[in-house]
Amino acid sequence: MRLILASASPARLNVLKTAGIDPVVRVSGVDEDAIIRGLRRADPPRLVVALAAAKAEAVALSVAEEFPDAVIIGCDSMLAVEGPDGVEAVGKPGTVEVARARWEQMAGTTGELLTGHSVIRVEGGRTTKTAEGIAGTTVRFAEPSEADLEAYLATGEPLAVAGGFTLDGMGGWFVEGIEGDPSNVIGISLPLTRRLLEAVDVSVVSLWR
Repeated sequence: MRLILASASPARLNVLKTAGIDPVVRVSGVDEDAIIRGLRRADPPRLVVALAAAKAEAVALSVAEEFPDAVIIGCDSMLAVEGPDGVEAVGKPGTVEVARARWEQMAGTTGELLTGHSVIRVEGGRTTKTAEGIAGTTVRFAEPSEADLEAYLATGEPLAVAGGFTLDGMGGWFVEGIEGDPSNVIGISLPLTRRLLEAVDVSVVSLWR
């Protein structure tokens, strides 16, 4: 059996490799923006789970012939922060301007990094079992100086990660602390993934290299 990671995230891949698994990587290609538009009134937890499920389902369909006995994991992360209209879920900033505005909003405050997880078991080329879940970790942000923030933005790192920060990269310098699972902040919760694998009758130790 192979574990297939339905994500292009190098951080998620590194978490799994460090934890003893060498997954096959397949990128779903789903239109995340279209899903978000369709669920614009959904609360953040429902949104990240829906995105994770869409990714896992798309990859499960595309690899069923190549990997007829496999387990597929899809994930999606967003940061839930207090906005002008209440709690909002923010994803990858995409531009320096958006990333700067996000950091000005969250500096010195806390946010909850939410990661939706979807696990699909494929046997004989057919989906036989599924499990979904969400993990949340509270993140306490520092207040970087204007010069430090501009230097961080110039690295390009915060533009392509949920919430505009990392825990395992340069952004870690500006995180004061967390409450909860650190692997979830990086992009895939090991404890939750283990439980979801158990729910589809897969022992995580059977996937260790």
